Amino acid sequence: MPGPFLRVREGDVIELTLSNHPSSLHPHNIDLHAVTGPGGGAVLTNVAPGETKTFRWKALNPGLFIYHCAFPNVSMHNSHGQYGLILVEPKEGLSPVDREFYVVQGELYTLGDLGKKGLMAFDSKGMLGGDPTYVTFNGKVESVPRMKAKTGEKIRMYVGNGGVNLISAFHVIGEIFDTVYPNGSIGGALEKNTQTALVLPGGSSIVEMTLDVPGKFLLVDHALARMNKGAWAVLEVSGDERPDIFAPVTAEHVSY
Repeated sequence: MPGPFLRVREGDVIELTLSNHPSSLHPHNIDLHAVTGPGGGAVLTNVAPGETKTFRWKALNPGLFIYHCAFPNVSMHNSHGQYGLILVEPKEGLSPVDREFYVVQGELYTLGDLGKKGLMAFDSKGMLGGDPTYVTFNGKVESVPRMKAKTGEKIRMYVGNGGVNLISAFHVIGEIFDTVYPNGSIGGALEKNTQTALVLPGGSSIVEMTLDVPGKFLLVDHALARMNKGAWAVLEVSGDERPDIFAPVTAEHVSY
């Protein structure tokens, strides 16, 4: 989790095929928020175990959109990680950057306590009460940095929120977003010099920043208690130090 990052262009006609593995225990489908049509495609892709269906759609609106399983019980399917992002680029494309990253926040509801190993039973009461056991980026608690970049690079992050309950206050500690596309909107008003991006459940945001100094930068949901449940990840930036921007002050340099 999340599912694969899908990327199309405004005006494209897309054929999407959804297969449900024969070993599956449940029917599934797919609702893409980028699709114009009933259920976002869900009504055309109800697939029983072992079944495959295909539908065609035209990408009318640029933006960054969530897709997810919409088969009942929708919230249960989504809280098991059945979601991802689809980018519809504008006809002229997006401006070039040096690196792109794909990050989706999600919630896991288990009857096992935080940190318990092995197969966990699903906590339906926790889901209904909006009290997840884990809040993660891309489905797991960070152990080693998964993202690496270099100083001087401009990066773009495609950020989603699979939900199913919490609003994310997405923040990179020690960085400021040069540009934010609120709610994944492309063509609408942009935000500049922003500290935190709001990412709604079933929503998204695109954030861009230029990396000026090296070090390890934490991605967090700034509802910071969620860090204790796993809502953090590391962007590791390598390169030369920039004492003109960020440096310690030694005792001999302190003036009174």
